[in-house]
Amino acid sequence: MERLEFMDLCKDVIAKGSVTFYKAFASLPSPKREAVHVIYAFCRFIDDSVDEPETSPFTLDELEQKFEHLETAQGHFIWDALRWLFREFPQVSKDPFRRQMEGQRGDIHFTAYDTMDQLEEYCYKVAGTVGEMLLPVLHDAPEERIAESGVYLGKAMQIANIVRDAGEDLARGRRYIPAELMAKHGYTEDDFLNKKITPQWRNLIEELSELSRLWFRIGVRDLHTYPAASRFSVALAAKYYEAILDKVKKNKYDSFNRRAVVTAKTKMGIFISLRSALDASDYPAKESWDVS
Repeated sequence: MERLEFMDLCKDVIAKGSVTFYKAFASLPSPKREAVHVIYAFCRFIDDSVDEPETSPFTLDELEQKFEHLETAQGHFIWDALRWLFREFPQVSKDPFRRQMEGQRGDIHFTAYDTMDQLEEYCYKVAGTVGEMLLPVLHDAPEERIAESGVYLGKAMQIANIVRDAGEDLARGRRYIPAELMAKHGYTEDDFLNKKITPQWRNLIEELSELSRLWFRIGVRDLHTYPAASRFSVALAAKYYEAILDKVKKNKYDSFNRRAVVTAKTKMGIFISLRSALDASDYPAKESWDVS
């Protein structure tokens, strides 16, 4: 398959699957922008194989098998795209892709989490790994602390998704909100199953939101070390996803019946504000983000 063809197909996957992610990284120079599209597309197929198996082009077993024999994998554009990715960016490791597939496999038999530690491990496997995939593309020399920041940014985004998608996850028979956090706030399993919006629910969602915000701060603490174009894209992605938490709060914490959609107008405001800050002061200054 011609490079232009599989690049366009990966671009279509990210543009349809996540406008937020697509817009955040649209200003990256080539070939970094195309690499983000390829990584997102493969992650989308992994996710769909578990969440939307009836429409997914692959089962998770098929994805794992073909990924492990990537050089001979045929029958879909994603294999040409991945081969290009690993040739163009040899510093990108296959291990985070394997860990993400392992994390998504847990969702096949998943019903509910008990502890916050279990939730954090899940967030790492399905989203922190995305940070590990992207970092060698976005950063010229990621050291250990910078790599840790990238993982925290992915985990922060996943918590924002969990806060937003409680109702959709319940419809799939899943509860990502740990039982220990529910017990801490006096919110019962029956309350959850009956989609009750109570002060206890609002308090536990606010605690999860604050955890996500903390991880966002850690995630962007080293942005001053990124190349300028990557720095803006990563900061924009963080701000777009953090805005989900603001929208959940504005929706009075009703994640069961109302989807927290960040409007195009809000995103444009974030974009303009961030671009102005970058132009004015080489955004973001280290002192603005360092939480250590």
